[in-house]
Amino acid sequence: MQVPKVLEIKEVFEESKTVKTFIFNWNMDQKESLPKPGQFMMLWNFEDEKPMSISSIDPVKSELGISIKTVGEFTKNVHKLKKGDKLGIRGPYGKGFEIKGSKILAVGGGIGMAPIASFVDYSRLMGLKIDVISASLTLDELLFVKRMKKSGANVLTCTDDGTCGFQGFATDRVEELLNENSYDMIVTCGPELMMKCIMDMAEKYQIPTQFSMERWMKCAMGICGQCCVDDTGWRVCVEGPVFWSHEINLIKEFGKYRRDSSGSRNYY
Repeated sequence: MQVPKVLEIKEVFEESKTVKTFIFNWNMDQKESLPKPGQFMMLWNFEDEKPMSISSIDPVKSELGISIKTVGEFTKNVHKLKKGDKLGIRGPYGKGFEIKGSKILAVGGGIGMAPIASFVDYSRLMGLKIDVISASLTLDELLFVKRMKKSGANVLTCTDDGTCGFQGFATDRVEELLNENSYDMIVTCGPELMMKCIMDMAEKYQIPTQFSMERWMKCAMGICGQCCVDDTGWRVCVEGPVFWSHEINLIKEFGKYRRDSSGSRNYY
C-alpha cells in the first residue's frame, strides 16, 4: 500500500514509562495486506512520517498493534494521542521473519521486543517451542512479558540492574542457554552491538539466525536509498529489515556504524 490509510486509534496501552502500544482495526480479509512478524509500517501524524515495528497481529479481531518508544519530537507527539484520535498508516513493508525448525531462541532488547513479541505469538500459534529472552535496563522497561508467557513461550527476563531475572547483558544469558540447549534457529532484534555479539555466538554454535536491523528510512519502498547498507546495495526497507546470518556477514557496517539523515557515519 503506497497511500496511507487514515485510521482511528482503537486502544492505547501503556507498556512502560517510555513505550505505548496503539491498536488499530485492520482489513485482514486481503491476503496481500496481512502483515508478517518482522515487517514494519510507516506511521504518519499528518506532519511527518516514521517507520514503526508491528508488535501484534490479530487476524481474528482484525487488529494491528504498533508499539512506539518516545525518543524525539515525532514520538512525543504521537504519545499524546488517545483512543479515538487518528493516524495515517501505510504498509506493511520489508521482509519479515521466517520459520526454520521447531525449537527457537528469540532475543529482544528494549523496544526491539516489538517485532520479537509478534514473532513469538506467530510461533506459538504454529505450535513451536520457543525460549524468549526479554532484556532491558530495569524491571519497569521490560516489554510484553505477561503476554508472551500467556502464549506458552518460556520467557526469561534479563535486566542490567538485576531488578528482574538475570542480572547482566542479554548476550551473557544467551551464551548460557546455548551451552545448555540446542536450537534450530535464533531470531533477534535490539541494540546492534547486542546483535553483533549474538551473531558471533551463532557462528560458534552453527545456528541459523535472523537479525532485524534498524536504519534511517524515508520512503520504505527502496526508492530514496536512505537505508542502503555499505557496498552491498541492499536497502533495509526492501531486502530487510530481517536478514539471515549469511546476509549479515556481508554487511560490513553491521555492529560498527550507521548513517544519520545526512548520510554521515555514526560509529557505535
